[in-house]
Amino acid sequence: MSRQTRSAADETTVNGNLLHQCVLFGRLLRAVGIPVTPAQIVDLAHSLSLFDIARKEDFRLCARAILVKRKEHLAPFEAAFELFWQRRLDSKPLQVHENGPTQNGSARATYGGAETTDAAAAQGTHRALTYSHMEILRRKDFAQLSDRELAQIRRMMAALAWQPQPRRTRRLVKAQKGRRLDLRRTLRQNLRHGGDLLRLAYRERKRRRRSLIVLCDISGSMERYSRVLLQFLYVITRRLDRVETFVFSTRLTRISRLLRRYSVDAALDRVQAAATDWGGGTRIGGAVHTFNRQWLRRLPTQQAVILMVSDGWDRGDVDLLAVEMEQLHRNSYRLIWLNPLLGAPDYRPLVRGIQAALPHVDDFLPVHNLTSLEQLARVLEEV
Repeated sequence: MSRQTRSAADETTVNGNLLHQCVLFGRLLRAVGIPVTPAQIVDLAHSLSLFDIARKEDFRLCARAILVKRKEHLAPFEAAFELFWQRRLDSKPLQVHENGPTQNGSARATYGGAETTDAAAAQGTHRALTYSHMEILRRKDFAQLSDRELAQIRRMMAALAWQPQPRRTRRLVKAQKGRRLDLRRTLRQNLRHGGDLLRLAYRERKRRRRSLIVLCDISGSMERYSRVLLQFLYVITRRLDRVETFVFSTRLTRISRLLRRYSVDAALDRVQAAATDWGGGTRIGGAVHTFNRQWLRRLPTQQAVILMVSDGWDRGDVDLLAVEMEQLHRNSYRLIWLNPLLGAPDYRPLVRGIQAALPHVDDFLPVHNLTSLEQLARVLEEV
């Protein structure tokens, strides 16, 4: 065989293996609900042949640009890609390939060093593993996440729809049609027609999304959850235009500007530096008292949804907490208490802080995993 013929044969083998890997990855994406067409798979295979596919970031960006068409598919794509690129103990990229027919005519697939035989090994195994991995991650307690899982949760968290229900304000704005006639604009527009009312102008109530105010506990009892919850605060502060964020332990600290101004890691580091009481004791009543005295009249709380994030362990005056929570509830549209301990099946609201606050809370929800944040997102869509 000539050198040119061998080169062409080798190129055909490489391209065939590359296309096969792209097909397997496409099956992974379809298994998690991302529609991928054969034409996209072929385009991906051609694109990957233009650079070194051992560079993970290049591979990821190229695949995302070609295969992801909708914003809500970004998070499942990232999780599927991480699973597909999962490394073995020797730090080599995960390879998935068929090793030829077995005795019963089915294909063998090697996944992470383990061999499985099935008529649909390449498709079924990866679909099950990918779905199982994402479901486990969605339901895993934040306190048990590894650094790698935390990065995946961050991406999945950012893909959630944080959209409080818009409300009708008192302000009137222009409208194409409606029941409220704008007489002044109608007369002004018809002056060119000699005053005859040939065109009618309308007004309607302006719709504006409700503002969101978050008070997050960063005391010692919340230390296992604080870092993840601050990432949650970072996401909603950057995604929504009317969010005010505070943290507290023994005193109240406003961190809204820090979350808007810096990247997520830099913002979280600066928050830890600004909150000098990080990991200290808990005085929820004192923090709410400070908010009611200093911020209640400065922020549009009457039409705002307020999120109180805390486990309820309070070393301060419980009677003060009850009084301040009553005032906070009276001056908000809806008051939601998020408790990471509520996700435990044996949890009971027995601590004095929770018992003092619950009569003044509209919703008492868990906030211990991604599933609980998805539940919160649905609640915010309905308020």
